[in-house]
Parts: sequence; structure tokens; C-alpha cells
Amino acid sequence: MQAILKNAPSVVVSLVVHAVVLLVLMMIPIIVQSVPEISLESVFTEDLPREEMEQQLELETKPAETLNVISGGTPSTAVGAATEVASTPVDVQKAKVMEEAVVDAPRVEAMQLSDAVLAAELGEGEVTGEVGAMVEGYGQAMGIITQEIIRMMRQQKVTVIWMFDESGSLEDDRKEIRENYMRVYDELGIAAKQDRDLRRGSELLLTSVVSYGKTIHEHTRQPTGNPELVKAAIDKVPVDESGEENMCQSIRAVLNKYKRMAIQGKRKLAVIVVSDESGDDGDYVEEAILAAKAARAPIYVMGRQSMFGYPYARQRWTYEDKAKNIKEDFWLRVRRGPETAFPEALQWDGMHSRWDAQSAGFGPYEQVRMAKESGGIFFVLPGEEKNLVGRGANDKRKYDFLALREYTPLLLSRREYIQERATSEFRQTLWNVIVRLNPNDNKLLFQTHDPELNLRTEHYPLMLAPFKVEAARQAIKANRAFGLTNQALAMLEEIRPARARESSQRWRASYDLAYAQLHMFRLRLFQFMLAMDRHVYGMPKPKNEKSNEWNFWRRREANQDPDEAQYARLKGMLGLEMTLEEYIQKVREEERVALDLLDDVIKNHPDTPWAIRAAREKSDGFGFIVADRLWDPSGVRNTIKLPKL
Repeated sequence: MQAILKNAPSVVVSLVVHAVVLLVLMMIPIIVQSVPEISLESVFTEDLPREEMEQQLELETKPAETLNVISGGTPSTAVGAATEVASTPVDVQKAKVMEEAVVDAPRVEAMQLSDAVLAAELGEGEVTGEVGAMVEGYGQAMGIITQEIIRMMRQQKVTVIWMFDESGSLEDDRKEIRENYMRVYDELGIAAKQDRDLRRGSELLLTSVVSYGKTIHEHTRQPTGNPELVKAAIDKVPVDESGEENMCQSIRAVLNKYKRMAIQGKRKLAVIVVSDESGDDGDYVEEAILAAKAARAPIYVMGRQSMFGYPYARQRWTYEDKAKNIKEDFWLRVRRGPETAFPEALQWDGMHSRWDAQSAGFGPYEQVRMAKESGGIFFVLPGEEKNLVGRGANDKRKYDFLALREYTPLLLSRREYIQERATSEFRQTLWNVIVRLNPNDNKLLFQTHDPELNLRTEHYPLMLAPFKVEAARQAIKANRAFGLTNQALAMLEEIRPARARESSQRWRASYDLAYAQLHMFRLRLFQFMLAMDRHVYGMPKPKNEKSNEWNFWRRREANQDPDEAQYARLKGMLGLEMTLEEYIQKVREEERVALDLLDDVIKNHPDTPWAIRAAREKSDGFGFIVADRLWDPSGVRNTIKLPKL
């Protein structure tokens, strides 16, 4: 008995421990059953963005009859204009990222939770928004915005501020939005019937309509819940004749004004920007972002794709005087890019500033960055723009989502972007080449520019004497550009070994394209001087007796080889020390190298803007023909006052 009593404490302790262990084992099945199912998608690559949860967008055009809970809130690193939304499953085995991947450990790339779990457990600020949604039109964009508004209204009442730019090019878009606006209220009514969280109080949704150009105009006296008043307000949006679009400053001012009103009324703010341009005040983008974060207001943008590595697009404007039977088209420049903080592509095409309209696959930097940082969505509207002109305008081809994923722009602030670029000799050297060969006066993106790189290819005098004077001036400019091209090539060749160490596929593609283009440009400049010389010393008669000018048109094939007399005239200008036969052989080798380099860009960066640009350079070629033309027969072009879009 004494032995039993002596061992009693240890026995009791043992029994308690075993009982606790048994209880834990019994609870495990119950805990496991309560855990929600999650599906994991893994993609192994060192270039992919950090793990984040992404929302899946519904792109229905008709008002929904049931609700889909859409998560949203914090910024996402996903940007772009892919043919699929960012959460679409892809075939990893076909992905080019697998070719250079180094797998250390599995990574969770996307996590999809059920709508019930998202609605119950995850509030605003905990799930990333989608900032690169490709939609087929304003109807689909309005459907997604409706779901975003409903999500916000689960927490509190909402005030939405619609901001329209006042450019003349957006008139048709405003009309389409006006007609689609009722969708918001149609789906809101359905939601109120199905969701008890939305059946509280009145005026759950208030709307204000604002427009901006050089200044801001408010078209609703105060936020209203009457959709007819909203539609009437949209009709009041004017066209700003100044041509200035202060988008960032306008967003900042509107948010600062409505922030206090929202706080007093305990309402959530959201801003929806509708614009087909990137604005003229991109240096204020960070101030607009700070205002959005202070007001906790997501910014949604309905916009267009940026121009590929280029600030501008051009839109057709037609002057017509029916009484005098005069109709003249003009190409007017508008801001539409670039997609990055600073351009990562050459601004020069070997003869003058770029005039193409090639899309970048991503939205303009300022607009996408504001959407990303505020937790909103950038909607890429791929519909045809009937007035967009230039090579590549309204290209029916869409970029492949998977192909573009590796080329996502780095959406840092401009200051951070400059600092990061400066840490890489490879990137900084490429930027130095872009700056040195920049003919555009854009003070936001470039501190300097070189207008002498704009060679004249049109509107030459028809008579020989004045033609010679202008030809001599342009030949000097072409020779200078030829030397700058050689210098730029030497700079890129010096950093060529660093390409293999560059981690960004985007910067590698930019280097590959620029290097190939400069080889093509060097050939193009020589052929231009050759065509100029041949025309001066063998001036033909115009084919059309009514013609009033000569023009240099590009052709894919090179001009015929120079003869001894031509080569003697050009040899000194170009500083050549070889014989004509040696030079012709060298040119043939240069042609082969240039075309091979362009083919490499197409092969190594398929289905991307870099590949399309390379194919276009091949199509444009490096030869020239000189042809006569009748230009401006009415004589009114120089007297017409052009609008500012």
C-alpha cells in the first residue's frame, strides 16, 4: 500500500498526459474538415513576381442575375493588356520562362479561395486587385466596376467620382459610357434583393461627374443617386480647345475636395477615370497617388494601350470646306505613353522621329501606376480607334498573355526607377544610347534632344537648283547621323557580354532590338545619301506634269550599287579608305548581319512588341526611291488652324 501511494503522483500525471493526447487525436478529423479547400498553381521561375492573391474577373456584358463576390483592395504587380485576365490558367510546359528557370523550392503563384470565404474572411486591403484587365468594350468594364462597387458597399456607403478627359477624341467613348451607365443601377438592384448586407439605409451609391482638361469642371452640383441626372451630367462634358490634359493634378484636387465630404458622410470614395491619353502632367503622378492613399480611394482607369516605348500617338483630323470642295487630312500628335517610367526603346527610326502607332501590350505608365498603387483596376479597351493613324494603328493582333508575362514593366516611381537603372551598367548604357539618339522635345522624359536627327524625306523642290541646296543640307545631317549611329553601336557592343547576366527579359529584348535596329539604320542612312546623290546628278523629269515636289519613299530592297563616280563623291564624306569592290562586299555583309539580328529578335522574343517591331523594320527595308507628287493643290494647308487634341 505504501508503495502504491508513493507512486500515485507519477501515475496521475501519466494518465492526464495520455488523456490530453487522446483528446487532441480525436479533434484532428474535425479540424481538417473545417479547413476550406484551396487550389494551388505553381510556376517555377526566378523572374516571376512575389506571391500574391489575385482576383478573377467576370467579363459578362449583360447585367448579372446573381452576384459574384470579387476580392480587391491592395495593389498588384500584375499589369498589362493580355488577351486573358491575369488569373487564367496557362500551359506551363510551353512557357519560355521554363527554358532559363532555376528551381530551388516550390512557390505558390496564385491562391484561389471560394467566394464565401473571401466575403466572410477577407476585407479590403487583403486581396490584390487586377490592374491589367483586357475587356472587349465599355460594357464589360462597367460590369466589373459594378462588382467592385458592390464589394465596397458591403462595408459602407459609396461615392463614385467619374472623371472624363475633355479631349475631342473621346466624344464617342463618353456617349457609349452614358448608355452603359444604367447597368450599374440594374445590378445594384439585383444585389439589394439577394444580399442582406446591402439592405440598409438609402442612397447606398452616390455619383459625381467631373471633367478635366486645362482646368476642372464639375457637372453635378452635389453627389446624386439619380442615374438620369448622372447621364445628363455626362452630356455636359465639354471639349477643351487648349489641348492640355492635367490628369494627375485633377485627380489630386478632386480627391482632396471629396475626402472631407466622404469622411463626414461615412462614405467610401472611388474614382473612375476615362481617358484615351496619358495626360500632360505626368510629373504629378506621385502626388495623385498620395492623395488616393490618404483618401483610401481606389482609382479605376478606362484607357487605351500605350505606344510601345514611345510617348506619342497620332490621330487623324480632317479639315473640310464643302463650298470650295476642299478636304485635307492632318495627323495630330497626342500623348499615349510610354508604358514605363522612361522609354526603353529608340525614339528614332534611322531617318527621323518615330511615326508608328505600335501598341505596347500595357497601359500608359501614369495610369497603370495609379491603379496599381491605389488598389484599382486599369481596363485596357482594345476596340478599334478609327482616327488613330500610323504604322500599326488598330493592329488586329493581340499579344499572348504568357508571352508578355516576362516583359511586365517595372512600375516604380520615376525617382526609384532612375536609381535602380543607374545600378546597372548594362541598362544605363542602353538608356544613354536612347537619349543620344532622341529627336523628340519631351522635357518630362528627356533633358536634351537632337532635332538634327530629323532628316527631310518629303516636300523637296521640284526644280534642280533649289533641290541641290536642300539636298546638300540634308546630306550633311545624314552624314552626322551616320557617325552617331556608329558611336551608339560601339557603346552597345562594349556591354554585349553583360547581356547574359541581365536578369530582366524586358531589358534583354530592348537591347536586342536596339542593336539590330542600329545596324539597319546605318544601311538606311547610306542608301538615303546614295539616292540623294543619284537624283542630283541624274535629275529625271516628273512623271506627272502637275507635280510640284519630290519625295523619298522607302522600299525593302537596297538601291543599286554605287558606281565609281558616286563612290568617289561619298567616300570622303563617310571617311572610307577601301576600294569600291571592298565596300560593296562590306555592305552585303552588313545587310546579312542586320537581317539576321532582326530575325533573332523575332525568334527570341516571339509574340511581343519587340518581335513585331523587328518584323516591321525588315518590311520597311533600307532602300529608297524618289518620286514626284502633287501636294496641297488647294494651297490651304499652311493657312488652316489645327486643333489641339
